[in-house]
Amino acid sequence: METKTILKKYFLLVLIVVVLGNIPIPHSEAAEQTKATELAKKMELILKDERLTGAITGVSIRNAKTGELVYSSYGEIRLHPASNMKLLTAAAAMEQLGPEYRFSTEVLTEGKIEGEILQGNLYLKGKGDPTLMEKDLSQFAKELKAKGMNKISGALVADDSWYDDNRLSQDLNWSDETNYTGAQVSALTISPTEDYDTGTVMVEVNPGTKIGEKAKISIKPANNYVEMINRTKTVPADSKKKLSFERKHGTNQIIVKGSVPLKSKMTKSWVAVWEPTNFVLHVFKKVLQENGIEFINKSGIKIGKTPKDAKLLAERKSIPLKEILVPFMKLSNNGHGEILTKEMGKVLYGEGSWDKGLQVIKETITSFGVNGNTIMLRDGSGMSHKNMIPANELSQLLYAIQNKSWFQEFVDSLPVAGNPDRLVGGTLRSRLTDEVVKGRVKAKTGSITGVSTISGYVYSNNDEKWIFSIMINNYIGSSVLPIEDLIIQALAESDAN
Repeated sequence: METKTILKKYFLLVLIVVVLGNIPIPHSEAAEQTKATELAKKMELILKDERLTGAITGVSIRNAKTGELVYSSYGEIRLHPASNMKLLTAAAAMEQLGPEYRFSTEVLTEGKIEGEILQGNLYLKGKGDPTLMEKDLSQFAKELKAKGMNKISGALVADDSWYDDNRLSQDLNWSDETNYTGAQVSALTISPTEDYDTGTVMVEVNPGTKIGEKAKISIKPANNYVEMINRTKTVPADSKKKLSFERKHGTNQIIVKGSVPLKSKMTKSWVAVWEPTNFVLHVFKKVLQENGIEFINKSGIKIGKTPKDAKLLAERKSIPLKEILVPFMKLSNNGHGEILTKEMGKVLYGEGSWDKGLQVIKETITSFGVNGNTIMLRDGSGMSHKNMIPANELSQLLYAIQNKSWFQEFVDSLPVAGNPDRLVGGTLRSRLTDEVVKGRVKAKTGSITGVSTISGYVYSNNDEKWIFSIMINNYIGSSVLPIEDLIIQALAESDAN
């Protein structure tokens, strides 16, 4: 285990002073020394847990007021952050885009409305909005209808050129493509619910009315772009529910298999679609037709670019970034991480790509004092097993941003320990529920195979604040969350000053 650098230097200095000058240690410094020693002993005891055998655990603890590195165990070792990567992405986005930044979606045409007919194409141009939903497309339809448009002679064209056409980050596992956590990224995408899981549909499964019947399956938003394959069976009420959801690679055939007990509650699952831009296009056409706008020349639907001289017919602005940060951080929304990354690349360098977006993130966090020579950034969400950053650098980031004008919105977006409200407690709503820590911890969690992380802020009983980063890599078997919680609880019980 790494020598505790700060304590070692302090002890050496004290030893020299005492031996050479026979000068007594000031009471306040002695108290600080004792306090740090006690904290180190607690950490060492916790980290001896046998569940960490064979794993690498990086721990970094700082005084939130001074930034002093109070404790470090393997704090300089590069480790995989999992969703703690979102701390970097969110901080960079708040710094570069600003808390009031809004995404937009536009409806345009190069044609004219003559009578009730639009003579020309209708373009739906996406600019990365991760909060766009079917109801917003319906609002577009109503606005077009109000302009006198009842028929369209041209094609319906989806424009997603705001970003590049790389749909998946370079290290995403193929097995994650079906999952909402690995949904494809597009500048034109919609979400089924206000969790804003972009590029997905919500599949809802209810039992049939009789044993032996297939379960009843529906999807949100309703569409004919996705094909549901129902391989379910309603079983007796006292049976166990067992369901699986799978989308065939390269298609939008979603297979639901398994057993659903009679009279059981609805099961919901998000499933990522193949080609989200096309998905939006199909849903928008359906919505236009439902609002009485017809396509008269069978020009069809397609993906293309909006002409430069096209006129704006309708526009929708997203909620501000500071509000998007809530589902992004509290619910650990991977799609938001990748969209924010590409958006930063587009805004700052004119290229909506992972390469340029990650460049912005790295440049931004190094300006906060993070050592850019010891980190590797591969995506904006933390899904990659190739992202690397030491715990000491994560704690440095969390220290440095405290003086930023947007810090309060940033920290408010973090999950709050033990708060059962889903959009307050987030991924910590069922953790750290003891009174000594409940509500005193605001931190980002992270989890991918073999990796568990948590970094953030904790207030002690005296309302003094610690900054911490705990990164456990290469563990196998039992959950290591209780070990993380013990470390945080020990901080909550200690004085930072």
